[in-house]
Amino acid sequence: MGLRIAWHLLRTGLAVWVLVSVVFLLIHRDLGAVQLASPEASEQRGSGAPLSATAQAATELAINQRLGLDEPLFYVSPPTAARDSWRCNGLRNQYHRWAAQLLQGNLGLSFRTGRAVSAELADALAFTLPLTGLAVALSVGGALLLALGLAGRPWWQRPVRAGLVGLQALPLFGVGLVLLLAFANPEALDWFPGYGLGQTTDQPPGTWGYFMAYLWHLVLPTAALVISALPELTLQLHASLVQELGSRYAVTARAKGLAEPAVIRRHALRNALLPSLAQLAELLPALVAGAVVVEVVFALPGMGRLLAGAAAARDAPVLVGGVLLVGAARMLALLATDVLNFWADPRIRWQS
Repeated sequence: MGLRIAWHLLRTGLAVWVLVSVVFLLIHRDLGAVQLASPEASEQRGSGAPLSATAQAATELAINQRLGLDEPLFYVSPPTAARDSWRCNGLRNQYHRWAAQLLQGNLGLSFRTGRAVSAELADALAFTLPLTGLAVALSVGGALLLALGLAGRPWWQRPVRAGLVGLQALPLFGVGLVLLLAFANPEALDWFPGYGLGQTTDQPPGTWGYFMAYLWHLVLPTAALVISALPELTLQLHASLVQELGSRYAVTARAKGLAEPAVIRRHALRNALLPSLAQLAELLPALVAGAVVVEVVFALPGMGRLLAGAAAARDAPVLVGGVLLVGAARMLALLATDVLNFWADPRIRWQS
């Protein structure tokens, strides 16, 4: 078991390294322009009178040297017209410098705010992580309860399944707008706040009142994500449960006098959960993508609004940090799913 988990960890690490390398290769053409537009480079240029062409070239050369843009791109360089063989550049290259800064958590400064990208992402994650975490927990728990209830009550299956299919067809932004109109509308039920936390509370951060306002603002966004994710999880789990209840071991258990609830809990449920575990790996990225829509609809200062604003303002450091963070989260979700499958399915343990 330890060797298999170590192999999955190694594979996940390699996948993250490939992701980092691909992001670097995609942006390396614009990396120089991005760094030359950074606050550090602008400060080095100064704000004096316009320079002559010679002075401007000298200034740009000094900035390139300071930012490392005059270094080779990678650890090795291909042959050129002036050199017939490959050349080893050692650690003095742009990729190594960029990866080393990334490992230290230094993603640069935001062009819009001048703050560190890591601080921008941390502030956004303070909303997005609880939002997606609550949505995952409630979606999985609700799907489990609904699937068990439908399996024990066959006469409810048709209307409930029809309702779930109808919910599955609704777009997420539509669900969010309906919740706003129904539960954050002075003309209807004005139970919950409809806009971002900063605009609707005067409680200072770190106090109990701020924490309660924080949770109160997450109710409707979390409900929108749960309503969007619950139907697919429930339908998948219920279909697997019905298939397992029709298998030979379930028929044998009933023939031995075991009650139907006991057949479901002791025998069918664990086997029915195995196909749903693979779906959990797709649930987290889907909820993160849905959080973009939800945070815009409910004006929450999370990852969705941060990346949408960065894309609109061409804030490259924030966009790169967000892409790397979301990609790493996807890799970790796949790793967690592999570990859960290994723990839940004895056939995988025997094969290993």
